[in-house]
Amino acid sequence: MVAVAETYSPDELYNVVCGAASQNPAQMQASAERLKAILQLSGALDTLHEIAAQKPVPLPVRQQAIIQFKNTALGHWRARKLLTDEHRSRIRARCLTLLDEPDDTISDCNEVIVAKIARQDYPLRWKELVPDLMTVINANLEARFVRKDSAAGLRLRRSLEILNAVLKELVSVKMPSGIKIMGQLLTELGPVFQGYYFQVASIFLSTLNPSTIGLPQTAEDLLLAHLVFKCLSKLVIFYWHQASVRTDYENMQPWMHGLFQASSAQLQTSSELRINILVALQSTSMDVHTRRSVDLFTRHIRAFGKLYRRMQQLTVARFVALPGCSDLVLYYWSKVGQARNSPPEYIADSPIAVFPVRFLVQGMMLFKDSLAQWAPVRKNGTENERVLSKDFVEDAVRLLVTRFIPLNPDDLEEWMANPEGWVNVEEQDSEQWVYEIRPCAERVLMTLANQYHQFVVPMLETTFKQIAGQPSVDLASIIQKEALYCAIGRCASRLKDVIPFDQWLEHTLAAEARETNPSYPIIKRRIAWLIGRWVSDMCSHANNPKIWEVLVYLLQDRGPGSDAVVRLTAAIALRECVDSYHFDANVFAPFLPAAVNELVRLTAEADTLESKRRIAGSLNTVIEQAGTFIVPLIRNIAEPLPQLWTSAGEDWLFKGSLLVTLTKLIESAKEHSASLSSLVVALVKDSLAPGAQLHLDKDALNLWLAALRNSVTLESVGGGPGLLELIPILILLLSENYDLLGTVIMIVEGYILLDAAHVLRLHGAELLHAFVTALSAPAGLHDDQLAIALGLLLQIAPSQLWGETLHVSGLFAHVVRTLIAEKESTVLLTEYTHLLARVALADRQLFLQLMSATALAQNQSETILWESMLDQWFLRFDNMSEPRHRKLSALALANLVSTGRPEVMNRVSSEICNLWIDVMGEIKEALREPPADDDTTSGSSLLLYWDKPLTSYFHGSEDTLEYDRRKAYYDNDPVRTIQLTAFLTARLQEAEVVCGGAAAFQNMYLCKTDPVLMERMQVELGLRK
Repeated sequence: MVAVAETYSPDELYNVVCGAASQNPAQMQASAERLKAILQLSGALDTLHEIAAQKPVPLPVRQQAIIQFKNTALGHWRARKLLTDEHRSRIRARCLTLLDEPDDTISDCNEVIVAKIARQDYPLRWKELVPDLMTVINANLEARFVRKDSAAGLRLRRSLEILNAVLKELVSVKMPSGIKIMGQLLTELGPVFQGYYFQVASIFLSTLNPSTIGLPQTAEDLLLAHLVFKCLSKLVIFYWHQASVRTDYENMQPWMHGLFQASSAQLQTSSELRINILVALQSTSMDVHTRRSVDLFTRHIRAFGKLYRRMQQLTVARFVALPGCSDLVLYYWSKVGQARNSPPEYIADSPIAVFPVRFLVQGMMLFKDSLAQWAPVRKNGTENERVLSKDFVEDAVRLLVTRFIPLNPDDLEEWMANPEGWVNVEEQDSEQWVYEIRPCAERVLMTLANQYHQFVVPMLETTFKQIAGQPSVDLASIIQKEALYCAIGRCASRLKDVIPFDQWLEHTLAAEARETNPSYPIIKRRIAWLIGRWVSDMCSHANNPKIWEVLVYLLQDRGPGSDAVVRLTAAIALRECVDSYHFDANVFAPFLPAAVNELVRLTAEADTLESKRRIAGSLNTVIEQAGTFIVPLIRNIAEPLPQLWTSAGEDWLFKGSLLVTLTKLIESAKEHSASLSSLVVALVKDSLAPGAQLHLDKDALNLWLAALRNSVTLESVGGGPGLLELIPILILLLSENYDLLGTVIMIVEGYILLDAAHVLRLHGAELLHAFVTALSAPAGLHDDQLAIALGLLLQIAPSQLWGETLHVSGLFAHVVRTLIAEKESTVLLTEYTHLLARVALADRQLFLQLMSATALAQNQSETILWESMLDQWFLRFDNMSEPRHRKLSALALANLVSTGRPEVMNRVSSEICNLWIDVMGEIKEALREPPADDDTTSGSSLLLYWDKPLTSYFHGSEDTLEYDRRKAYYDNDPVRTIQLTAFLTARLQEAEVVCGGAAAFQNMYLCKTDPVLMERMQVELGLRK
């Protein structure tokens, strides 16, 4: 039976789109499902686009059609199944028929569609796109501005919007072919659009005044000029970036210089005109048309700043070298100065303000990043002839500290309305300064202090001496003092040698921190911030008890003159001081209980989860840095955690910080953390439950690992659940969670090191089955770590607990099979050889039984299995880099020789003797007591000169109880406690007995040994002098 291909008709598609655009939910859902199916058919997208382009079609249907086309077609534009070359050609041509589209939704979608198609098709398959757009722009530009044809405005606007979108898309192409295309467009369009812009700008500037700003035509003129400038800006940015890395555009440099000078003059003219118009309109109420025109004018002027700022960010040295750049930057700064002397209401984050905040911030950023060009001494050490005068710098500092850094009424209102939100915004130092005027002013001050420290430092020092010691009572003086403290904190690295911070703290700040004036939270919050800044910038050491006295007081003060902002800021400052380089836990210890209790209390009291996370972060740092001083406070910290955990709901970030809190507490308390095991078990289980695991698994595993490494038992403590209860989850993770398998393996090792025998008695079979599953996984990223963990298990636990399970689980067979197949990495195959050696050294008869059972299970001859395994063993010996692993092989093979196994005995005269001689010649051991201060001492009387543990052996367990356990097992490893020569002698004697005596052993095996090799063996074993 032949399958019938699914088809559709244009009428059906039209009806489906109508249904999708209807207001009937049932019809919408059915139509949406059918539309999705139809759009997978060839030609449907072309038909859909045709529906969108037909103006007689109802507008909602057209909007639905073009939205669906945009969402579906652009991702499958080159798909032959959906579109033929003819379909694509019709769609491209149809896009340009929408240049007179009055609906903004359809036009916006068309703009995106053209730009995305142009990225793929221009110029090879759509070479006429830009010429066609330029033809429309040329014709309608003349019609609109020369012949005053208002109808031409729509086509001009749409074509400029599309060209701007196309340029934005093409500029983002980083491939050489895309750069070449943009280079051609730059040459063709750059001078043309420069002419367009200044033609349009001269027209609207000549007619723009307070009486014409509200005309509808004015808004359209401004919009068209803005669109032309946006196109020009993209060409300029492309040139500016490419000219810094290529020499292909040197011929465009005169054009760039001329354009920059002209645009600078245009910006200044436009800015002055806008300011004058807005000042004139302050006493009037703006209608809709006036507001739109002012908004467009503001955006247009800001576009100049965006262009200059981007050029400055790309290459500041070339930017400041442009003709007239200094005058431009100083003009921007003059507007900042003019804003200072204007009424406060003139400055606002609004497009209709006389001095919009974003415009002033642009000016400050341009000024800040250009200051280096006027620095008295250049980076190369030479003196600069073009420098700012002392009066200019001091006036700039005065302007910043007295006008833009102080808190304004809006800040104070937000402080009162949303204290926690206000602090969280203030702490976003790395983000806020590029958007808001106060943080930006602080960065400008810092740059001035760095570039002109010889002027700024004395000025701030003088101001400090005049104001800092004076009492501030009224709100105005408090706000001004807060601004001074802010300036001192921002410039701390420059002022540390002239301001006696410890004396200031002792005599002034400590007293102000206890002031009860209702307006003093403004000062207190800044005092906390200032201390944190001064210490974190290493301008003062954190070993001054007065620092902790003031911060802890601010943290716990709930009386008059304090509030939540002060306490939250104090918590943040406390973290910065505790986490400083010179922190001394002994100095901090007397203040630790109050600090911890208040941080725990604040965490519970905070209203927003972001604030809770910040406070918890401070608490975590305090716990980590306090070390064992935290032990008496374990209960104070741990008791509130369950309630905080429950109340956090699905705020995974806060829950993650609580897991970190418990982790840090355990790491600091070490063996004293036993009482926390029940809480660890509960939180780990909750964190690894479905739904939470995706968000919390990493933090939960870190907590689990920390608990194991610092625990002394797996059993229950105080009647609560013990760490043993988590083993079933661990086994499941070992089998399934390959993303965090590295941490899971370290947790497995933690259990093995703590009580391997107990773990194997309860969960031995399941654990080894999980190892097989993990080792059989296709990824194999941690197979070598798995093998090392298994080796640790085989070394520590008695063979009676793992011997049978090693076979039943298939683990031994997997190791042998993988080793023989020789398809895995050399590292893994070498680790597998170590595993076999461990088994053979631990129990030689068990090894024989496992080999026999494996051969039977695989229906293979024992002899073939032995020979293949031994071939790989000797091959891997050359890959063993650590002496202890080479000795392990030597010991294990000696144990196997003592069994008389024929396949092993046949190699004694050759490979085995060679291996023994290599190892004995490499290592040096002696049975004598070393000096007490000799760090080569092992866990026995055997003195080793050859072996020390690698750092990787400890897996980051330093400074935990597990480190001692690892070191103990390392020191008491049979490889380190057994003397090789004595062991070989004993095993060879056992082999003689098995073979029927020394003569039989000699005749059967040793007679084949090379005489020179035999002589060396006897010398090494002490049998011959």
